[in-house]
Amino acid sequence: MAATDEIRREWFEKDYYAVLGVPKNATQAEIKKAYRKLAQQHHPDANAGDPNAEERFKEISAAYDVIGDEDKRTSYDRAREMGAAGFGGGFPNSGGGGGFGGYPGGVRFDASDVNLEDLLGGMFGGGARRRARPSRGADLETEVTLSFDDAMAGVTVPVTLTGPAPCRTCHGTGAAPGTQPIVCPTCGGAGQIAVNQGLFSMAQTCPQCRGTGRLIETPCPTCEGSGATRRKRTIQVKVPAGVKDGARIKLAGKGESGSAGGHPGDLFVRVHVRAHELFGRKGNDLTIDVPVTFPEAALGAHVQVPTMHGPVTLKVPAGTPSGKTFRVRGKGAPKRGGGHGDLLATVVVDVPRKLSREQKKLVEQLGEATETSPRAGLGVT
Repeated sequence: MAATDEIRREWFEKDYYAVLGVPKNATQAEIKKAYRKLAQQHHPDANAGDPNAEERFKEISAAYDVIGDEDKRTSYDRAREMGAAGFGGGFPNSGGGGGFGGYPGGVRFDASDVNLEDLLGGMFGGGARRRARPSRGADLETEVTLSFDDAMAGVTVPVTLTGPAPCRTCHGTGAAPGTQPIVCPTCGGAGQIAVNQGLFSMAQTCPQCRGTGRLIETPCPTCEGSGATRRKRTIQVKVPAGVKDGARIKLAGKGESGSAGGHPGDLFVRVHVRAHELFGRKGNDLTIDVPVTFPEAALGAHVQVPTMHGPVTLKVPAGTPSGKTFRVRGKGAPKRGGGHGDLLATVVVDVPRKLSREQKKLVEQLGEATETSPRAGLGVT
């Protein structure tokens, strides 16, 4: 009875939504996000020597195991609603004073009115009818910083991770090489066994396989049957040419290893790109400011402009104003799927801070020869 009572208290009294800090109507994605944040914050590896953190981590994991699974969450919600209606206060022969059993202050309940096995089966794993499922490993995320040139050209960079990873000896199965896990003979692979409680039966974790539904007769000597080892590993990340700052690259199956033969999680790599001393970026286009002299802007000229692939010649027409932008086709960033964006070259007329005596005289002559004011349109001279 002790194990059953513990399960009953855990499911009928524990508010798993409050444990993860999410509302009852939270989406599965929101629940997963909250779990990952809390698990990382309270993980024993990040709080060495803190027993409170370890207990909190267990509590968080237990909550996510239930409401992180859509089927279990549905049954959990139904059970909570039933408990609120008076069912949760006591069970037959349990000594409780709630709505089922001795129902004072609650709602009288007749066990023949509902199939309790159907109601609670999904909550406790469905007894022998529901096989325990392998658990997928957690996703991981890391960051890399690239130079602007590397981001444009594409590069392969190594990232180093430390944490649980699939065992290299058994490839995550937990079984010694040449062997395989077997179906648990006690629960038939369900991970649960039925415990008769009179009017109905409750399911509890199989004591032989501890809920995994399988047994490892010959454990892997490296990971001792867990299927994972904590180690430092280096993963080569191929960054595509033209990657943008803040891009997120997914490497499937490179996250933490799964349990009970489950698939590993994924690795997400966030890319940061350093600024370039000459070029800026707008989508797939690159930008650059091109200084020109006043005579070049006034008389027209052909000027050399740098690109990521070598200099090109830009024709500046006579009378080009400062701030005029010219588009150089195909000299921008590489596009996903092929091709390149453009280079947006903005002409900036360079006004010298100091003039020689001869230059000053020539400019004065130009001023004297200028017949109209550029401010005439403003109504002033």
